[in-house]
Amino acid sequence: MKPLHPFLIFILVLILQANARSQSIADSLPVRGVAIAAPSARNLDSFVLFIDKELGPRKINTLILRVDFGYQFTSHPELVGNGALSNGDVKKLVAACRRNGIRVIPQINLLGHQSWASTTGKLLQVYPQFDETPWVKMPEKYEWPNADGLYCKSYCPLHPDVHQVVFALVDEICAAFESDAFHAGMDEVFYIGEEKCPRCGGRDKAELFAGEVRKIRDHLSAKGRELWIWGDRLIDGKTTGIGMWEGSFNNTHRAIDMIPKDVVICDWHYERPDKTAVYFAMKGFKVVTCPWRKPEVAVQQVADMHQFRRDAPKDQKDRYLGVVETVWSSAGAFLDGFYGKTNPASNGDAVDAGNTPWATFRAMYDNKKVRAKKK
Repeated sequence: MKPLHPFLIFILVLILQANARSQSIADSLPVRGVAIAAPSARNLDSFVLFIDKELGPRKINTLILRVDFGYQFTSHPELVGNGALSNGDVKKLVAACRRNGIRVIPQINLLGHQSWASTTGKLLQVYPQFDETPWVKMPEKYEWPNADGLYCKSYCPLHPDVHQVVFALVDEICAAFESDAFHAGMDEVFYIGEEKCPRCGGRDKAELFAGEVRKIRDHLSAKGRELWIWGDRLIDGKTTGIGMWEGSFNNTHRAIDMIPKDVVICDWHYERPDKTAVYFAMKGFKVVTCPWRKPEVAVQQVADMHQFRRDAPKDQKDRYLGVVETVWSSAGAFLDGFYGKTNPASNGDAVDAGNTPWATFRAMYDNKKVRAKKK
């Protein structure tokens, strides 16, 4: 076979280099995702355009949508929130994701996050009997810390009627989104197994948490669906020094040895690139690492995920699935920030010297170099 001319070799090298430069740092990871609130009906068309023009071209293949009560449920219309999406609206999102090769995973916060600040969530508004801590009254002006230890309310996992309601919502939303997976949230559960609760008071908090994970997982599995959850309650926040937000201070962390290994863990760390994905993988779980608003941290987390997949023992390599950027504002506020229209600092996405979720998104998926900022 005749060897290639040196000039042709030079051209091929240039092409390969150009292709390498065009790839984002997250390319080649099995999961390249975004977790964000589902758009309101008012922002639906803008979000569909974002899927087509921004997510698809960047080869993002997973979209976790926090729906909660923002869908026009027919199984429990009493739980429909303001500005809820219709079934037709959802089908537009499904179609956009399908034509861009994106797996869509709907989320409803289960167990915890049943209130926010001074407002009780829809589930406990309509079904106050599900409240784990009915004696804790919502304050007119919320402050943290507080005497009640109130961050967010939880439903009681042992109430005999709660799953009949929430599983109807889960089934309906999964059917609407034509999804083979569901995200149950389950992060930052501070109220669980409270002493005054007549059903679960005095019980082992880890067993209670694990029992709820198993119940949700088993319900989904029977219908061929996969369970995803946030991983913070499975980390010992005290021993590791990770703290009470990204880890557990109420002993739920022992539940990691009590739940099925086919639950996918979303391991979120926002201030430091803590390497707890290794912990979850060694325990037998598939895991994705989830940044938020610090580009430097996110870029390191992407690099870590590549290294884990490269260097882990053979049986663990495939447990490191990839990365998911998290956004904690509304979809509309994120789009405004992404396109430079407004400063949505009051909407949950703090703006601090370039530390924004949209800057982080670009750092992860546009292959932009990120340099440490001088203070």
